[in-house]
Amino acid sequence: MRAEAVEEGALARPAEAPAAPARSPFAADLRELLANRTAVLSIAIVLAVAAMALFAPWIAPHDPYEANLLRRLQPPVWLEGGEWAHPLGCDQLGRDILSRIVFGARVSMTIGLLVVAIAAVIGTTLGLLAGYLRGFVDVLIGRIVDTLLGFPYLIFAIGLMAAMGPGLANIVLALVLKEWVLTCRVARAETLAAREMDYVEAARALGASPARIMLGEILPNILSPVLVVATFRMATIVILEASLSFLGLGVQPPVPSWGSMVADGRAFLLDAWWVATLPGVAIFVLVLAINLASQGLRDVFDPRLKA
Repeated sequence: MRAEAVEEGALARPAEAPAAPARSPFAADLRELLANRTAVLSIAIVLAVAAMALFAPWIAPHDPYEANLLRRLQPPVWLEGGEWAHPLGCDQLGRDILSRIVFGARVSMTIGLLVVAIAAVIGTTLGLLAGYLRGFVDVLIGRIVDTLLGFPYLIFAIGLMAAMGPGLANIVLALVLKEWVLTCRVARAETLAAREMDYVEAARALGASPARIMLGEILPNILSPVLVVATFRMATIVILEASLSFLGLGVQPPVPSWGSMVADGRAFLLDAWWVATLPGVAIFVLVLAINLASQGLRDVFDPRLKA
């Protein structure tokens, strides 16, 4: 009787629900990012500007170098005298402003991405070495970092550009020589914390070489804050490039650059405000979008904010 009761109870017991599949942390972070409408809109703007820079020859309605003095200072389409053939008007040489803004995005995005990428690689490498090896290596790298941080960024870049001369390659070099120190400080601080973790001690006890520990154990765990800092810094690089071009030390005419377009329009602010204002609006929108997108990425992917 007791065995039959046990069997009946077993049959009456409801079947256990299958275990829910484990959710991927990345999928959860992605859902959190998509829930942030400001960050999503900002990322969309940055990607749109990047696409505009990449496909500029097919997007621009006119040749950005084509001048026509008959269209000199033609107003935008919403003002009297404007026309849809040149929706944002023309500059002092009769060149289409919309086309020059589209091609100017190439300069800003190219320099921004190159400087951030190169500086991130150099800064992360030196930060790893300084934070893990310590001793003389840490002191030497720290002195170089402290020396470079003593110079104001823009003054430092202006001095290098004055010595090297204008040009795209020189702009990238001048900005990288100062930009890497910020990434280096972040990477060093994260490495100092990571080198004391249990997984690093275990790898060291198993006889792993310092290079194997730095590249295989520490580097993957410090990439998140490094990448967050790099995205934040890209907005600063865009502003610095525009500032150098504004001062005549950046990309030289006739290559379109947002900073040089603003400089060219200074003399016409009262009579033709659109020549300087519209490229300035492009700089403002891109920098704001990068900052907001970086803020959203930091809130989602920085593990320290979720502790």
